[in-house]
Amino acid sequence: MEGDAAVALAAERYGSGESWRFFLKDGRLERRRDRREGAAAGSSVISVFKSVFLPQGYPDSVSGDYLNYQLWDTVQAFCSSLSGTLATQASLRGVGVGNQEATVAAATVTWLLRDGTGMLGRILFAWRKGSKLDSEAKKWRLFADVLNDVAMFMEILAPNFPACFTLIVCTAGIFKSIVGVAGGATRAALTVHQARRDNMADISAKDGSQETLVNLAGLLVSLILIPLVTDNPALTLGLFFLFTIFHLYANYRAVRSVVMETFNEARLSIVLRRYLRDGRVLAPPEANRSEPVFLDFRKTVPIRLGVSLKELVQSQEELSLALRNNNMPYLLGVRNGCVCVCLGPEASVCDEIRAMCQAICLSGALDPAAPLAVIQKSQNHWEMVHDSHKLMDQIFNPFLKGAEAAGWQISRTLLSWDEWRVEWKTKSS
Repeated sequence: MEGDAAVALAAERYGSGESWRFFLKDGRLERRRDRREGAAAGSSVISVFKSVFLPQGYPDSVSGDYLNYQLWDTVQAFCSSLSGTLATQASLRGVGVGNQEATVAAATVTWLLRDGTGMLGRILFAWRKGSKLDSEAKKWRLFADVLNDVAMFMEILAPNFPACFTLIVCTAGIFKSIVGVAGGATRAALTVHQARRDNMADISAKDGSQETLVNLAGLLVSLILIPLVTDNPALTLGLFFLFTIFHLYANYRAVRSVVMETFNEARLSIVLRRYLRDGRVLAPPEANRSEPVFLDFRKTVPIRLGVSLKELVQSQEELSLALRNNNMPYLLGVRNGCVCVCLGPEASVCDEIRAMCQAICLSGALDPAAPLAVIQKSQNHWEMVHDSHKLMDQIFNPFLKGAEAAGWQISRTLLSWDEWRVEWKTKSS
C-alpha cells in the first residue's frame, strides 16, 4: 500500500504493450508493472509469440489493416500448402515415381523442361507487366493466387494424359513462374503500404516467419493426407477443390481488407466521380471498399500516362490545339480511342494527380457506359479537352484539399506513368 501511495519517480513503456513505474523504496528504485490498464500485458508466452512473429513495435509500427490482412493471408497460405502437396504428389506420379518402366533420364528431362519454360515465363511477364504491379497490387495479388490454383489443377490432371504430360506440366510451370513474379512483387508493394516506420525489412522478415510456420503446419497435415489420397484420384480432386474454395475466399478477403491511402487510377476515379456527383470526398476505407480487385477485361476508353509527344499530336496545328487554354506542365489529348497524357519534366505530384483527374473526366465523356459524364461529348475531341481544362480550373484545388483532409496521401501516387518527359515552346516563349 505504501508503494501504491508513493509518487512514481519515472515510468516506461515497451511500445504499446507493457508499462512500468519506478518508486523509491529504502533509498533504492523499485520497478513495478503498471496494472491500471488491466491485463493488457498478457502472458509471457503471448509476448514471446508476438516478438517472434509480429514486427517490432506492433501495432504502432504497421498500418491499421495489417492484422486483418495477415490473418486471411495465413488461411490462404495454409490451404495453398495443402493443395500444393496434392499437386506435387500427382506430378511425381506423372514423371514415373513408383513405375518400374519409367527412366530417370525421362523424368529429369521433363523436370528440366518445366523449369526452363518457367524461367522464360518469369522473364517475359516481368517485362510486360512489371510496371503495373505497384499500381494494381490488389488485382495482381488475387490474379496470382487464382493462376496458382489453375496451375496446381493442371498438375493434378496431368498424369491422366500421358501423351500430353510434358506439355501440361510445362504450361503449369509457366503459370507458376508468373505467380512467383506477381505474388512476390505485389507482396513487396503491400509491405511498403504496411510499413509505418520505414520497417519494410522487419515486416518482410516476420511475414517470412509467419509463412514458414504455416507451411510447417501444412506439412504436418499433409503427412496425414498423403496415405489417404494415394491411388485415389477422386478423393484427391475432392480435397483439392475444397482447399481451393477456402484458398480463393481467403485471398479475396485478404485483398479486400487492405486500405491503401495513395491514389491509383481506380481509387482516384472512384473518389473523383463521387466528388463530382455530390461534392463529398470519400475517405480511404470507403474508396477501398469500392475498388475492383479482379482484372477487368471489358472494353473501355484506356488512359495512357507519360506517352511520347508523337503519340499525342501529329502536326503543329494539333500542338497549338493541345496548348490552348492550358497553362499546366502536361499536355492531354485523344488519339486512336485512348486518352493520352504527355508530362513535362517540371511536373509535381499534384500536377500528376490533376492530369489523371482530367484524363478520367475525358475518358468518362468518351465512354458511353460511364456512370457519370461531366464533359459534353463532341465530335471534336479538342473541344472536349478544352472543356476539361476549364472543369479542372474550377474543381481541382477544392478536390485536392478535400482529399488531403479525408486522409489521402498526396505527396506520392501509384499512378502508372511511363518515362517520356516532353518540353514544348509556348507562344510567349
